[in-house]
Amino acid sequence: MPGYTVIYFCCFLLPFVPTCIAFNDGNSEKQERSDSHVFDHLTEVRDVIFVIRSQKNSYHTHRAEQRRTELLHEAQILNQSSPDVVLLHKLSDYDGNWSVLPALPRLVSRYCQTSSWIVFLEEETNVNLNNLLQVLSKFTTRKEWFLGRPLNDDEPTIIHHYAFSENPYSFSYPDFMAGWALSCPLAKRIAERVNYEPPKSDFTIDLQHEIAMYIWEEGRGPALTAVNEFCSEPQSSFSTGDCATTVNTYSSACGKPVQKEDIFVAVKTCQRFHGDRVPLVKQTWEKDAASLEYYSDITDPYIPTIHLGVPNTERGHCAKTFAILRRFASGAVTQAPWLLIVDDDTLISLPRLRRLLSCYDPKEAVSVGERYGYGLLRDGYSYITGGGGIVFSRVAVQNILAGGCGCRSSDAPDDMVLGMCLTTLGIPVTHSPLFHQARPHDYVKELLARQNPISFHKHWNINPVAIYQHWLAEPRQKRPHLLTKTREEL
Repeated sequence: MPGYTVIYFCCFLLPFVPTCIAFNDGNSEKQERSDSHVFDHLTEVRDVIFVIRSQKNSYHTHRAEQRRTELLHEAQILNQSSPDVVLLHKLSDYDGNWSVLPALPRLVSRYCQTSSWIVFLEEETNVNLNNLLQVLSKFTTRKEWFLGRPLNDDEPTIIHHYAFSENPYSFSYPDFMAGWALSCPLAKRIAERVNYEPPKSDFTIDLQHEIAMYIWEEGRGPALTAVNEFCSEPQSSFSTGDCATTVNTYSSACGKPVQKEDIFVAVKTCQRFHGDRVPLVKQTWEKDAASLEYYSDITDPYIPTIHLGVPNTERGHCAKTFAILRRFASGAVTQAPWLLIVDDDTLISLPRLRRLLSCYDPKEAVSVGERYGYGLLRDGYSYITGGGGIVFSRVAVQNILAGGCGCRSSDAPDDMVLGMCLTTLGIPVTHSPLFHQARPHDYVKELLARQNPISFHKHWNINPVAIYQHWLAEPRQKRPHLLTKTREEL
């Protein structure tokens, strides 16, 4: 696959760990906002461009279209002109537009000549248009504004490259599901800057944090301005009367869950972890799988494991993963429409996954999990990070193998190689926030609180059984007496 570069990525080796503190005492901001109350211009619908971070998969496209229809209806109720609503996956053919920065120059050139604000929404974001327009009217559009509901890390986290390690709470970044906004003066400057100064890391992991870091520009740019009316409460909450936005609690079910037999589970392991990680899989989530195989570098009849003829590698595991794809596609082991590939230190709820997959059509080429990106400002690619689990429809697996995709080396990073392949073949890489590459405490608690998570990854410094019981087990499966001890090995 020419034109792509494969890089091994270890978050904990990244050199960029800011030591400066993003702090805003609020005095200048309060002055700007108090001045804005006497503006002679109130924000109207025509002053705002709405951008929904939509996805190409048919289920997600439908959800984004629903949001667009609701916005148009709200404008009609207010007797205002129909707003411009951009579905980000339709902005251009480039698959990396979901990471915002690649899309910003096009958005600015098309809309910031006549509009004052770009408001970004998720599929889950509800908008009270009247309240939103009132909120935006408080800010002068001649200045650079970065507005949103702030999130803060309680402790340094690997998914943010341990940024602000001395005081992680000092830096605020927007809760994307509550919506966030850029004034056009700021959007224009950022759109120009991305052409000559890309982000320091080629990897896109947690976009909401990385966007805030890029805009803040180590103190040279604006910090996030907290707007209380960007709300994270559900629309049905009694406390949302003043909210400009609310959040649909992320639903992981669209109907009857898929059958147990419809998911074939492939667990990647090796002899080193047969007595360590594999027993934890058996103790926690294996019982919920109707069809599961362990793939190792030896055949162990007691687990049992299957040796695919691929030697173990310390990293990457590309050859092993493609051997799994071929075994699944052959139909000799299973005819299941769905394939789940996980690591032996992945903790996962298969009942929740079955509910999630009810939203997707197995007759389509589907890949779903936690989406990362590599080199997205220079025609890079998206990929499903492997630790949280990767789900493929059988159609997707067949297309991958028929498309001539393969490994340059047996230890190439399998998830990234698959991402390059999917991009080349035009198969959407579909993101679900319910999959997690890291441990629960690596994420902001309030984000997890509105989820029914599907997966977490890594056993480092945690008790995996306790994590499974607390976060992933169905109520009838919880067994408090197992919540003991912690693990320090990876």
